[in-house]
Parts: sequence; structure tokens; C-alpha cells
Amino acid sequence: MSLPAPPTIIRGRTWVWPDDVNTDIIIPFRFKARTNDPVEMAKYAMYGFDPEFYKKVKPGDLFVAGRNFGGGSSREQAPVAIKYSGVAAVVAESFARIFYRNSFAIGLPTLEVPGIAKEVSQWDEMEVNLQYWTVKKVKDGKTFHALPVPEFLRELMREGGLVEFYKKHKSFPWERLQQLA
Repeated sequence: MSLPAPPTIIRGRTWVWPDDVNTDIIIPFRFKARTNDPVEMAKYAMYGFDPEFYKKVKPGDLFVAGRNFGGGSSREQAPVAIKYSGVAAVVAESFARIFYRNSFAIGLPTLEVPGIAKEVSQWDEMEVNLQYWTVKKVKDGKTFHALPVPEFLRELMREGGLVEFYKKHKSFPWERLQQLA
């Protein structure tokens, strides 16, 4: 089962997380091994903070976090659990690199915005613009620019990840991906 590609503009309420949220907090190892079904994995998203998170999250919600979001395991289950829980995008001051790459691969919008954690409160409404790679606080209109990424990666994100990109283009962007290595 795949989810549709994200819209260019995503608007939702924020869940604010601290620095150093690792993959075992996002989806504890004991649940990673139980299933490959992304919908089932979503039931364990953020379990390390709140075992009832999956009942509270609403489609289109956004994550805002401090530094080093997604550190730990290199498995893609952490961004998969977040995406299939209904979270539309993750904005953090910085990401563990493997989590960041896995997020692009599965089409979970992931924007790196230094200093964002100090600017946002729990349940603030935010707007993420995947075309301009910006994040805006709705209540005061303050706009933040995410660290730049190559346009083809933003395109990959807008199309829903590598699988959806392949379905549309019948090829992978190998040359452009190798430029990042």
C-alpha cells in the first residue's frame, strides 16, 4: 500500500519533540520485527514517548523537533511509521543522515531548519511549502527557509519517494543520486 504524494503546501498542527529523538523512541525494536505492513507499523509510531500517539495523531499533523532527529538504527521503519501514522512532514533543526535519506526515499517530507524548535510551540499551526522549501507559522506569518537540497530531491519528495518516482518515470534518477554520494 502506498500513500499519495504530498501536496505542494501542507498545513497542519505541530507535535513538538526534543533533541535526540532516536529510532527506538520513534518505533521500538520489538515492534520493528513484528511486521512489514506500514499501517501496522504506524500503530507504534512515537511509542517511546506515548503508546497512545497513534490514537491522537490526525492526518496532516506535522512534527517539529530539535537536533539529531532519527538517530540510531538505519532501518527505514522509523520514517515509514511516521508517514503512515498520518504525519505529513517532519521539520527539525537537524537529522541523523540515514533517517534523512530514508525519508526522501519513502516520500516523507523532511526539512532541516536550524533554530526552528525555539520558534514553535505544541499545536501551533504551520504551513510547509515543498515547492519553495519553506516553513511558515500561520499565527504570525513568520517564514523559515529550510537548508537547501537539490531540486531533484525535492521533486522526489513531491512525487512520494523512489517507488512513486519510478512508477511515473520508469527509471531512477541514478546520475543525480550519485552526485550526492
